[in-house]
Amino acid sequence: QVQLVESGGGLVQTGGSLRLSCAASGRTFSSYTMGWFRQAPGKEREFVAAISWSAGSTSYADSVKGRFTIFRDTAKNTVYLRMNSLKPEDTAVYYCSANSANRHYWGQGTQVTVSS
Repeated sequence: QVQLVESGGGLVQTGGSLRLSCAASGRTFSSYTMGWFRQAPGKEREFVAAISWSAGSTSYADSVKGRFTIFRDTAKNTVYLRMNSLKPEDTAVYYCSANSANRHYWGQGTQVTVSS
């Protein structure tokens, strides 16, 4: 059974930093793309960042480029999202995802709140 467990969310002031973690278990993720998405109140879930588990190649939403970094530790089966220079508009529930050609998994989400 695949599990994605996020942690690291919290309340931070504008300009602050947080690091989110996503512990993945239940299968081998070598053929997966791991991602972070977020959903703010009243808005649709949106893409934030993604990383290829095997190659480590990354992609980012324009709104977070230069501020957020996605990386993974294959030994720990964990994906991270380091978030710097946080803004109030980054406030959302952040979800970890694991995606392959025919499988899609979500974590339960972790709340990030940036105060102005």
